Amino acid sequence: MLLEKPCQVAFFSAIVKRYGLSSALSFRNERADDNPDDRERYKEDEVSALLGVGLFVVGALLAIFATERLLEGLVGLSKVFHISAFAVGAVLSGFEAENIAVGLAAGGRGGAPVALGTVFGGAIFLICVALGLGALLFPLEVRLPRGVVLIFAASSVVAGLGLVAPITPRWVGVVLLLAFFAAMTYLIRVSQTSKVLEAAGEVKEAQEKQRSLWVALGLTLFGIVVIGIGGELVAQGAERIIATFGVPALFMGMIVSPAAIEIEEVFRQAIPSKKGRHDVSAGNLIGTLLYFVLFNLGLIALITPVRVDPLVRHLDWPFLVVVTLLVSAFLWRGRVGRLAGGTLLVAYAIYVTLHVVFH
Repeated sequence: MLLEKPCQVAFFSAIVKRYGLSSALSFRNERADDNPDDRERYKEDEVSALLGVGLFVVGALLAIFATERLLEGLVGLSKVFHISAFAVGAVLSGFEAENIAVGLAAGGRGGAPVALGTVFGGAIFLICVALGLGALLFPLEVRLPRGVVLIFAASSVVAGLGLVAPITPRWVGVVLLLAFFAAMTYLIRVSQTSKVLEAAGEVKEAQEKQRSLWVALGLTLFGIVVIGIGGELVAQGAERIIATFGVPALFMGMIVSPAAIEIEEVFRQAIPSKKGRHDVSAGNLIGTLLYFVLFNLGLIALITPVRVDPLVRHLDWPFLVVVTLLVSAFLWRGRVGRLAGGTLLVAYAIYVTLHVVFH
């Protein structure tokens, strides 16, 4: 996990350079020299922008760190209470607490693009970049039960219910959460019979460590609290960046934030496949997608309903459905090879380009 942090910092730096944030500050300062009356305002904008980037970076890293502690705590509790290891692996393989925290924090602050970005932007990044790059490096070969593949394919279609109204309906939140628990119940039963979904690397590592009830409980509570703080920092940072530089809110929400938060998924997909644990990679992929499009969106719709931008309905959701069905076809035949991985990466480049064009 230590390798993930430098990569995430490098990602944030690349975003700053790519969108000319540094040059934008310099340009503002040059203009301030021409118009002294605006100098003070430009300086305030510069401080606000730097603070926004800092909050964004620190919040994301803090949330990711806390998620690792939360996972250790939850697995520790499962051992204390003798819950099936297979069940823990299936339920926690895709658990993304930092994603949930950012989505709810952004929704509570009226940041609909960032909130919905944790769902649709995060899912598209997972499928196209994490799976695509992982398959390009280490092809994924796994025979999943047909029912698992069908659930994977249907999940993104069902997520469209959250976009039927101008504001995500609360009743849809209830439906999505029920669908999530039904899907996870099925995955748990499958994991107990076919042994397809086994505990992911992080879960296995945590299971090897014997923890007392109080240590496990402490890690769990620490993770929950710190993840909430990290999510709030990410939401505040995104708001400052959007306000200062005029970065399109939906682009920030659908592209930048999800990639920043979920860049660790590249490791979770590639490393198990490299070690020959293709079942672990597949379990992580399916579990994470279910959390994104059913659990996360369900919580957002139920607790902090947000306004739906028409572009989410007409671009992000349809694009997610298409790439999900494409990957379902790959999984149906039991292999996501290098050509498929390259295709998914190209698809993501097209997705980013479409967002730039439409903005």
